[in-house]
Amino acid sequence: MTTLNPSTIRRLKALPQLSSVWEGDRRSLPLPIAEASVDDEHGDCILWVDGQSAMVRAMDVVTPDVGLEGMVRTLLRAFERPHGAVEPMLPSKIVVRDRELQFFLRGVLQELNIIVEHVSELPLIDEIFYGLQSSLEARTLASEQPYQDELDELARVLWEDAPWQLLDEEKIIALHLNRSDVETLYVSTLGMLGVEYGVLMYRSVQSLTQFRQRVLTSNNSAEALEEAFLQQDCFFLTFEQASEHDLVNSGFVSPSSEVELINDLSPAFGNLHPLEGMRPYLYEEEALSALLALEALHRFIRQHRKQFTQDSFPTLSSTYRIPLPSESGKKVSIQVETLPELAEELATMTEASLTLDDSDAVEEGEMSSLIVRDDLVPQGSFYNVGYLPWDTLELVRPSVRVHQPADNAFPTKSDGFPIILIQTSRPKAIVMIEELQSSGGLKSICFNPGEDPFAQESYDLGLLQTKDGAFHLFGEFFEADPVHVRARKKWEQRCAKTKGYCGLVIAMGIKGASRGNPQLKDMMGLFEVQAMSGKELGLPPLQRLQSFDL
Repeated sequence: MTTLNPSTIRRLKALPQLSSVWEGDRRSLPLPIAEASVDDEHGDCILWVDGQSAMVRAMDVVTPDVGLEGMVRTLLRAFERPHGAVEPMLPSKIVVRDRELQFFLRGVLQELNIIVEHVSELPLIDEIFYGLQSSLEARTLASEQPYQDELDELARVLWEDAPWQLLDEEKIIALHLNRSDVETLYVSTLGMLGVEYGVLMYRSVQSLTQFRQRVLTSNNSAEALEEAFLQQDCFFLTFEQASEHDLVNSGFVSPSSEVELINDLSPAFGNLHPLEGMRPYLYEEEALSALLALEALHRFIRQHRKQFTQDSFPTLSSTYRIPLPSESGKKVSIQVETLPELAEELATMTEASLTLDDSDAVEEGEMSSLIVRDDLVPQGSFYNVGYLPWDTLELVRPSVRVHQPADNAFPTKSDGFPIILIQTSRPKAIVMIEELQSSGGLKSICFNPGEDPFAQESYDLGLLQTKDGAFHLFGEFFEADPVHVRARKKWEQRCAKTKGYCGLVIAMGIKGASRGNPQLKDMMGLFEVQAMSGKELGLPPLQRLQSFDL
């Protein structure tokens, strides 16, 4: 049997070994995916998953003639060069469902103190492949959807319109189609908070208001949220977001877990109905109604864009002649109007729900409702929990565009000054700095527990508190991520040595050679503040109100 080289074994033994259990398997891919991956042959997918964090560490697509050595090659990459924002490491145990593979791995890994066991089922990998198959089936149905090219082109145009930059979910626009069974569609946009982008087209005001009321009174119960979600009656267009997780090994800032969000134009159309549930495609009549509605919405946004602001939702109405793609030369009239009274009603409903029931959660005299905003840090930013060497800090202070110094002197006995680094483009960095200044400056940086009850995920939320009392989310970290756990530990140790002082560094150069490793010339803002805990700030554990992946 082929064994590992002694040098490879020595290199692997130098990696940390954690008490985690990994799943490994090899499965045949669905034919369309396999053909796209390995030319005309049926492909196999090799997958290694960390069971503790439920993260895919390595994956390969190979031809069926590749032997057990292919499983080992992918496993070695999972050890040393894993996919995503995770560090190289060894597990304490590996479980597989193939007996031959179990015996093979026992021989290969015998010097690495890794237990290899046989199990009858691999639940995480089963779930991954089930999702892959379901996604393929949905894409197959969607690819047969009528007016696919026209809808995709309109989705591209609406992405460029970005109505979510002008309208939050409460500012409703009515589209009067007056066609067969669809008289009016009530449009609500998603995306102002940067969580999910899209357009919901409700068939009635009642469905829209009932959904919001159910969500706001659900107490973030996963069952109640799911039931509210399925009770909607609407067409939808959403844009998927791709996530890229990278480790950055830099001498300028210490490596940590960070996420770069890349908005990718990947439109999805579908239908929601209380009796039908969610359907990830549209039938012909539905597709035509959605096509006409989105074209009218595009023209309305283009015509009235300058009249919308975050604080203004004026009464507007316009009528457009939209051509029917199915009948050459024929057009239909569609009236589009804003509904400011409905928007005010929905805003009042939301404000009432934000009042905290537990009066002890905030100090007396402070605001009785808590809103965490997600629009300060620009989309696509790189963020990192790290530090600046002290000599570098002295160079940064006089060179940045804006410097907010600490209100008191603090010790410099640790290995560096603890910072949160946010790197984006130069224009966006300037806007972020100006928004911080308009809020009076930065007051504190804190981490607070958070959870997504719908997805049953726990997070460590990174928050920036401005001097006007508002809280702004800068990052979501998986609570069990070992990389972030170590970064938080180092952060707290450094903050303890600086008497709680830390900093926020805002830098440009997200697309340049200094991405993830900004140089002195890239630094644009430095804010020196106190690191606080959520308890010190009176914050309760936070919950995501909605987490619906349409």
